[in-house]
Formats: sequence, structure tokens, C-alpha cells
Amino acid sequence: MQLVVARIGRAHGIKGEVTVEVRTDEPEVRLAPGAVLATDPPSAGPLTIETGRVHSGRLLLRFAGVRDRNAAEALRNTLLIADVDPDERPEEPDEYYDHQLVDLDVVLADGTEVGRITEVSHLPYQDLFVVERADGSEVLIPFVEEIVTEVDLDAQRAVIVPPPGLIDDRAVIASAREAEAGKAAADHGTAADGTAGGETANGTGADEGARGDGSGRDAADGRAAGDGDDR
Repeated sequence: MQLVVARIGRAHGIKGEVTVEVRTDEPEVRLAPGAVLATDPPSAGPLTIETGRVHSGRLLLRFAGVRDRNAAEALRNTLLIADVDPDERPEEPDEYYDHQLVDLDVVLADGTEVGRITEVSHLPYQDLFVVERADGSEVLIPFVEEIVTEVDLDAQRAVIVPPPGLIDDRAVIASAREAEAGKAAADHGTAADGTAGGETANGTGADEGARGDGSGRDAADGRAAGDGDDR
């Protein structure tokens, strides 16, 4: 299987070095000196990495046969592609490559089908599963341990325990309606029965509102996992 592991950027200096945009979480493996990489467009390669170093936070590579700035600049925007064994796994047991996660079925703990992973989106603060549901709609599932409780590659499924409202916004709507009903009951209780009825109804509405808000924070505060994915 072929995976894009980097994109060549602009030339650096006059001796053939180039900056690269890294698209793998294992650059020390995929972009090590001696690695032979296919390219897109194919006419630019294959390229053999001769040297690599980090400069000002950017990875710089020099390829065999590329000796000057003009030759380096000619490679700009070329994609670097590595051949990867489909059964290969990252070193960490709880990490996965994107190609291993795409097409997994997503189910609840009780076996209820949610959908199928079509993409793994890598954001600065966490990774997300893009899940296509049976009706064609999409839902985003944070790839965090609290929500994705199991990834079973043999069974080709991922088990999730979503917080309220993550995969079904009707839960949020219901909560809002209950809060509104509580407010209405409070208004009615104050007019008919004095303050006692109003305090009881307001407490119920406030509790519902708090539960709705807490669910949103729980979904947003999850930390990123699956760092070993090739992008």
C-alpha cells in the first residue's frame, strides 16, 4: 500500500536542500536517509533521501543527484510516497494508520450501527472520525479514549460511547424543550401558587440546562489520540 508521507516545499540554500511538509507521524522512519520514495508526479522520482536535518523547526532533505538550487526548486510541490505493508502497525498499541481506520463500521456498545468511517481528519487539537450514516449524513466522532472505547481491526469495527447529543442532536433539542417547559411551569406556579411552585420548576429547568451544557463541554474537551496515523 502506498501512503503520502510528505510534500516538497521550496528550495533551501544553494546546495540542493528542500523544505518538506511532513504528512506522517513517523518521519524518523519514513523520511530517514536511505529511504527510496515514489513521487507524484511519477516523472520526478523515485527519490532517494541522502541527508535530513531540522532547521528552524522545519525538516530539510537532500536527495541523491539533486545538487543545486535549480534542481531542488524543480521538485517543489512534489508528493513523496512510501510503500507500506497493509498489515504494519505503529509501535504504540493504541495507534493506527489512517488506512486501517477508514471503512471500519462504527457501532454503539450494544451493537447499534452508527455508520462507516470515510476519513480521519487531523486537527491541531485532536483527530476526528468522519462517519457516514445510512441516510448519507455525516457525523464527526472525536478519536479519544473516552468516546472510542474499542478499535477491532479483525472485526473491522470501532465501538463508541458517545455523550448525549454527539450523534443525535434530538437529545439536545429535547433538553432545550424541557428547560423551556420548566420555565413555563415556573411562571405558572408563581402566578397561581406563590413562590414555592416557581422554585421547584426553575430548579428542574436549570438542571436540564446544565446537563445539556455539560455534554457539549465533554465532547469538546477530549484530547487527541491516534498520533501514529499517517496523514
